[in-house]
Amino acid sequence: MASHSTKPTDAVDFLKELIRFPSLSGEEAEIADFVEAHVRRAGVDVLRHEDNVAFSVGSGDDTLLFNSHLDVVPPSDDHPHDPFEPVEADGVLYGRGSVDAKASGAAMTTALLSLAESGWTPDDGRVIVGLTTHEESGGQKNGLQNLRPHLPPLSAAVVGEPTQLRPCVAQKGLLILKVHARGEAAHAGRPHLGENAIPAAMEALQQLEHVTLDRKDPYLGTPTKTVTTIEGGSAHNTVPEHCVFTVDLRTTPAYAHDEIVEEVRAAVDAEVEVYSDRLVPCATPEDARIVRAAQAACPDADPFGSPTSSDWVFLHDVPAVKLGPGRSARSHTAEERIDAAEVREAVETYRDLIQAYFSATS
Repeated sequence: MASHSTKPTDAVDFLKELIRFPSLSGEEAEIADFVEAHVRRAGVDVLRHEDNVAFSVGSGDDTLLFNSHLDVVPPSDDHPHDPFEPVEADGVLYGRGSVDAKASGAAMTTALLSLAESGWTPDDGRVIVGLTTHEESGGQKNGLQNLRPHLPPLSAAVVGEPTQLRPCVAQKGLLILKVHARGEAAHAGRPHLGENAIPAAMEALQQLEHVTLDRKDPYLGTPTKTVTTIEGGSAHNTVPEHCVFTVDLRTTPAYAHDEIVEEVRAAVDAEVEVYSDRLVPCATPEDARIVRAAQAACPDADPFGSPTSSDWVFLHDVPAVKLGPGRSARSHTAEERIDAAEVREAVETYRDLIQAYFSATS
């Protein structure tokens, strides 16, 4: 790993230092140490929980959280440069995590530290930046989920993900169902002695097609359902007793996950297992204070809805927006890169949002 400078103050320089850490999910300790030391050198206290790092300005009860994640996905094939050695060319910065989502984390950190250096604090409020782990792994362990019990009650939040600095006010959720068709095994030479689960699964598939989820979210449209895997049978000469298929549902706030499960169970003559329902859809009303603050900070950008999930699911109980520099389509790609100017613009956007939020009435 390349050596790290002692005190980067520019957001792009700080981002370059963050890119140098190959912080795959579960391997964030070194980058967390670096961020903690960087913030402490600026004279700001740090809360460290596992490898999650949180720091704040202010001490009031009106608490605004800025959250992004420290982890990245593994390198892709055919990176044009070493994925963990930042390369800037013609104002464009290449490197794994440059878009998703270390640019947001670097800009959030720089914005808060610059406000602290200027002596600004919110009246009766607090701004927290939380840089967390295990966002990319998608498993049961999640850094933000683990950090939240150690934070004060939150009034609002900003989730740092690449949105080209457009405020995202809604994002889809993910509901995964497993549909099990049951039969009875028998020798294929005597099929009448058994009950084939595969035709039963085919019937369940046809029944599923008739489940209509037609309520429309203004930003996300209607939910989608896609059968993504199917498996049945164990031998060529045995009547299969079990066939299972997976249904991937991209959900919207127009339906609760429990409601969709009930509709599927009512329509399908098979066992419906809820395989995963923790990634709930999220939305914040346009008149919410955090949305108004985001629009004030991004006056030329219209709010939109995102088809991709994020750690917003662990903040669904508070008003939140997703907002950060970079193009989401470049995430996880060999060509992951970001305009340096946009990273610096994000610092000013976050500063403006913070000040707009605390100058607004509830």
